[in-house]
Amino acid sequence: MTQGLPRTRFNSAGLVRLLAELAVAEVADTKQDFAARLSEWLDLKDALALYSALNSAAARPAARAMPAALLSAELARLRATLGAAVTAGPGLPTPLPNATPEEAADFAPFHRHYLAQQRAMAAAIAPLRAAVRTALGRQSAALGQLAALDAVMEQALAAREASLLATVPVLLGRRFAHLLEAHRRAREAAQPDDPGQWMQAGGWLARFCADLQRVLLAELDLRLLPVAGLLAALDKDSTELQ
Repeated sequence: MTQGLPRTRFNSAGLVRLLAELAVAEVADTKQDFAARLSEWLDLKDALALYSALNSAAARPAARAMPAALLSAELARLRATLGAAVTAGPGLPTPLPNATPEEAADFAPFHRHYLAQQRAMAAAIAPLRAAVRTALGRQSAALGQLAALDAVMEQALAAREASLLATVPVLLGRRFAHLLEAHRRAREAAQPDDPGQWMQAGGWLARFCADLQRVLLAELDLRLLPVAGLLAALDKDSTELQ
């Protein structure tokens, strides 16, 4: 059976909750339902494509594609691979030897690191999502319509998704600045500030790196939700046909 990701409401995604927990973002308690909010994100061209996908005549399925079990295994493998890349310590920027506190207290390398991780996620997940859609289209007419709907939604929401996710490292910059300021306030004025100590256990930069990795893992789960949802539908249909 497909190992689905946790279900989520519009404003209860793990990434949003984590950013709120880190006090870098607020969670809006909107009264607007999802359909109304979605209508604000789609232009006329998107709406027409969505209407076409919802009302197109169901075609007869072609030959079977990759089985649901194999696609589920690929999802698990991809999650593990991307997750390992996030948690690999050597991949994180660290203060250079002999760097001054001013030189070491630079968020820019972490911003670049986060953007690189986002690009890697997007590049790896897109082919799997397309493969799952292909499998849906070859499984049944109804799932073919679901695949067509997902393709339209992915394209229509791509720009907004990219814009929203691009703000995540910016928000993490606030966390970086907050922890750095707290570190400076707590340090005695006469005590030398050694950047080499920042990454040791309990150090402010070590805490920030842990936070950054948690946020990246939450974003990874968010990005994988559409694939997991499609696989759940494919798995259910495959089970019923047995």
